[in-house]
Amino acid sequence: YGSEKTIDVKVLTDSLLCSYERLKKYVVDLPYFFYEMKKPCRILLEGAQGTGLDMDFGTYPFVTSSNPVAGGAVTGSSIPMRSVNDIIGIFKAYITRVGEGPLPTEVTGAEGERLREYGSEYGATTGRPRTCGWFDGVQGRYAVLVNGLNKIALTKLDILSNYQSIPFCTHYKINGKTTDIFPARSELLARAEPVYREFPGWNQPLTGIKSFRDLPDQAKRYIDFLSDYLSCPVSYISVGADREDTIEVN
Repeated sequence: YGSEKTIDVKVLTDSLLCSYERLKKYVVDLPYFFYEMKKPCRILLEGAQGTGLDMDFGTYPFVTSSNPVAGGAVTGSSIPMRSVNDIIGIFKAYITRVGEGPLPTEVTGAEGERLREYGSEYGATTGRPRTCGWFDGVQGRYAVLVNGLNKIALTKLDILSNYQSIPFCTHYKINGKTTDIFPARSELLARAEPVYREFPGWNQPLTGIKSFRDLPDQAKRYIDFLSDYLSCPVSYISVGADREDTIEVN
């Protein structure tokens, strides 16, 4: 590909064989592995990236090379579709993305920098700063439909404690028309202007809260609206970075 770097075949081969020796005990023939399991068990599959980066249903061409939507878990693992019981969508209380591509609710300038710093929004592997924006209900509803979600885990709710007012995108304006349909073409998404509903902030830390009923009323109203708008219940809420900062909603 035009690179002047040369590859030492022996060094590369030795490295791969060394890795193989360490990994081979974890390698199985998945269809038969699942078939031969002696007793029922619970298996959790975690998808990488997100719906917006799916190569078929995402914001092409600003996508990845695989299917991060829920269907990819079945094709990637060989687990039969009828064995899937729950499909949980992980949503931040605001929206982010890494790299190029349209993000209608993007927060720019100093305000965008503040949101990025509040949420420590930098790529886990590359360290690249993430583009941050307010919650996009249009894209969120699309993700619920594409994945068939029956539960939502809402993370980083505590980050919104820093705001007096919290916008929630309910519609787009595209070419002068208002819609709640997520466009199939990225050039239309790039023209989308968000239509917001404003929610009052709660202006208090959420750290240490263990139940939904103990959240500030303003936070509960935000969560209830999000759940109703997406037609999917919020079952888990994180109010901090530690494992014990997760609230399970009854």
